[in-house]
Amino acid sequence: MKKQDMKKIYYLKTCDTCKKILKTLNLKTTELQEIKSQDITIQQLEEMRSLTDSYDSLLNKRSQLYKSRGFKGTHLSENDIKKLLLEHYTFLKRPVAIVNKKIFIGNNKNNIDALKEALK
Repeated sequence: MKKQDMKKIYYLKTCDTCKKILKTLNLKTTELQEIKSQDITIQQLEEMRSLTDSYDSLLNKRSQLYKSRGFKGTHLSENDIKKLLLEHYTFLKRPVAIVNKKIFIGNNKNNIDALKEALK
């Protein structure tokens, strides 16, 4: 499979929203990576970052860990966010899909509809 034909989804198997979304997708030629059992590498994170505007767009600000550490309302640098994303899977907004050099982050309806279209 050529790099531009790459189809990969990063998800969490214990996340009901991820499970529900995955059931609606055409996953025939899509690689899945379960982020709790297989950590995201620096290279994978940097690839995600290269396809979006910032590490902040990948950050799950609704996670319990984010809230419990008191980050709400504070400004985190791109480097701080990168470290958090590599430190613990819960900091990554889910699911993250990369299809033909396009990234789809999170579970909002418009994003998932665009992902479905990209995976047709």
